[in-house]
Amino acid sequence: MAAYSARDVQQLRRATGVGMLDAKRALEESEGDPEAAVQWLRVQGLAGAAKRADREASQGAVAVARIDDHAAIVELRCETDFVAKSQEFVGLAEEMAASVASKGEEALDGLADEIDRLRTSLKENISVGRVVRLEAGEGEIADTYLHQQAGRGVNGVAVVLRGGTSELAHELALHIASARPQYLRREDVPQEEVDRERATIEEISKNEGKPEAALGKIVEGRMNGWFKERCLLEQSYVRDEKKKVVDLLGSAEVVAFAQVVIGG
Repeated sequence: MAAYSARDVQQLRRATGVGMLDAKRALEESEGDPEAAVQWLRVQGLAGAAKRADREASQGAVAVARIDDHAAIVELRCETDFVAKSQEFVGLAEEMAASVASKGEEALDGLADEIDRLRTSLKENISVGRVVRLEAGEGEIADTYLHQQAGRGVNGVAVVLRGGTSELAHELALHIASARPQYLRREDVPQEEVDRERATIEEISKNEGKPEAALGKIVEGRMNGWFKERCLLEQSYVRDEKKKVVDLLGSAEVVAFAQVVIGG
């Protein structure tokens, strides 16, 4: 039984630009370890593509798509701003997003050859970054927003709303693009993260010489501010700071949201 999956093969191909057979052989020789597979490719004289896998892909483009009841975000990564803004690079990102919205994430496997071709022609480490697909059920609305800069998407948002309008869903997507929440509600924040922040705030408050009797209220107040920065429903609405997002929603409900930002 192979120690790797078809997805492992595709990911190695995307990262290094090698062909299908070479990727499979590398994974076989390395017992499924992707880092060892890259090293094996170098040793076998396929270093040109494998070396590109080590170069940092910190640039890129984000594309969004909404098809029927599905919304998708795809991040395509590269090394330089010059490549990220190129028409063929942005065009491939847009094609990938449309494919994911229409068919699901597995549709990217059918575009592996296009990624390989672009990696070879542009001589950069080009790879697929974050991929998100949201589905709207009955009575729900999916929408997207894309902030562009220098001809390429850099900040993509997808939302699914229940009991609201398409205009409200789009307004929410605009807010998320600007405010960048990490979670929907405070109950979604991992307890470990909450405990760590609370301990830090307690230490800071003590070091500031706050009276012991008032320490509990001070810590709670600061924790509320911390949650407000991170949790969508508690954030102030970007177009009207007197309102919270939960007030904007009214009777509508956020089913899901996702955001992908280049470099974020």
